[in-house]
Amino acid sequence: MIKHIVLFKLADEAEGNSKTTNAAIIRQRLESLKELIPEIRKMEVLINHADAPAGNYDIMLDSEFCNLEDLEVYISHPEHQKVAAFIGKVRSERAAIDYEF
Repeated sequence: MIKHIVLFKLADEAEGNSKTTNAAIIRQRLESLKELIPEIRKMEVLINHADAPAGNYDIMLDSEFCNLEDLEVYISHPEHQKVAAFIGKVRSERAAIDYEF
C-alpha cells in the first residue's frame, strides 16, 4: 500500500475567491475524484483550523493506493489534472510525501 500525503498553502485571494472559499472548492473537487478514479482506495481532505498558527499549511490531502502504479494512474487521470490545474492557480506552496506502509 502507498500513502500519498500532500500539503498546500493557499494564496489569501486567487481566482476571485478568498482562501477559505478556495479551500472548500479544493476539498469538494478532490473528494469527488473518489467516485471517478477507482484506483483511489482512501481519500480524506482536511482544512486547517481558522485559528491555527499562520505558518501552517491550509489543506492536507491524505490518500491511499495499492501501489505506485495506481498512484500514477490517479496523478495522470484527466479529472485529477483538472483539479490540479485549479490548485496550481490558487496555491502558494506544496509539499508531498509518498511512502509504503
